[in-house]
Amino acid sequence: MKNLIICRHAKSSWDDPYMDDHQRPLAPRGLRDAPRMAQRLKIRGISPDYFVSSDAERAKATAFITAENLHFPKERVVLTSQLYHASASTILKAIQGTPEGNKTVLVFGHNPGFNDLIVHLGGQIDNLPTCGQFAFRFDVDAWKEIDTKNATEWFLDYPKKQ
Repeated sequence: MKNLIICRHAKSSWDDPYMDDHQRPLAPRGLRDAPRMAQRLKIRGISPDYFVSSDAERAKATAFITAENLHFPKERVVLTSQLYHASASTILKAIQGTPEGNKTVLVFGHNPGFNDLIVHLGGQIDNLPTCGQFAFRFDVDAWKEIDTKNATEWFLDYPKKQ
């Protein structure tokens, strides 16, 4: 069994509309929501083995805040440009490349790729909100085997969900 939690980055700041998008930091709301959502993972008893994140500042910051709250070493968070505004197929290939021995993976990145991936895997969603989490379980032994045919929706959570 493999567990995947797709985590959209927390709310980004648009204080400087001319800032390079890749460098955009978290907004105050994002800095508030990221630790709260990490604590909700903790309450669920989630203990991740592997973190992979887009190297965009807002995704990286969300991943680091989550790692800190889940007592996962920040230096073990894998950062990659491959996930920056990636397509669903690119994200899926990155996840399928997860080193074996990892049971629960958190992936941090962006829409619309995350929305498209969730729908591809059979999830029902219109839009994954900022700092939203959509989780799947896969009845497989290897990450390279995950796909639509073995995906089961696990949970959906986001900051405004009660």
